[in-house]
Amino acid sequence: MKQFKIKVDGKEYLVEVEEVGAVESSPAAPVIAKVEPKERTGETKKVETKPEKTEEKQPALVSSAEGDELKAPLPGKILKINFLEGDSVNEGDTVVILEAMKMENEILANSSGKIKKIFVAVNDMVETDDTLLIIG
Repeated sequence: MKQFKIKVDGKEYLVEVEEVGAVESSPAAPVIAKVEPKERTGETKKVETKPEKTEEKQPALVSSAEGDELKAPLPGKILKINFLEGDSVNEGDTVVILEAMKMENEILANSSGKIKKIFVAVNDMVETDDTLLIIG
């Protein structure tokens, strides 16, 4: 008798198979095996996985009469505003830190200029496409 360990739907089984007079010239005969669940022993290991890196969605550039609107790319909570109205910013500067899904997301200036108006405050909740500020 030969023993094999197989796994079906995540459960391990110990299988015993007996060869029954197989002849090379005849077709393979079906094998009937006794299958019994195998008890698991030992500790279960917790495997930590890193979340897949997702592409960060940057706010769309929307021009208005006042300047370029910086919009929220996703819903969340405003944690920090790094500039004040009247401050100069360069394209790519981190203007706002937005917490979404327990992660801090840097919202970058989509153009260079002065901050004309800020529409949010720290701890405000925003929705996708809400205007955060205007750069002109």
